[in-house]
Amino acid sequence: MTVDKPLSERVQELIAEALQVPMEQVAPDLAFGGIKQWDSMGHMGIMLLLEERFGVPIDADVIAMLTSVPAICIRLAEHEPVFSEKTGS
Repeated sequence: MTVDKPLSERVQELIAEALQVPMEQVAPDLAFGGIKQWDSMGHMGIMLLLEERFGVPIDADVIAMLTSVPAICIRLAEHEPVFSEKTGS
């Protein structure tokens, strides 16, 4: 993922990676349960990858709120680390 892309597109790419599905399956309005891979286990994978890539702390209360692409984008936009996305180095 590159920082030059819009946040929503980066979130969609992250979700596609976490759920191991083609990007085309991750619509801008996709929500939990919208595809079979976004089940409870898939959701945890998304949350872990969000923490790792964006450096945003995600606790149990937040996990329950981040159930769609738009909700995730709103949460990330509220935190400064999104603008300096981690690269894994």
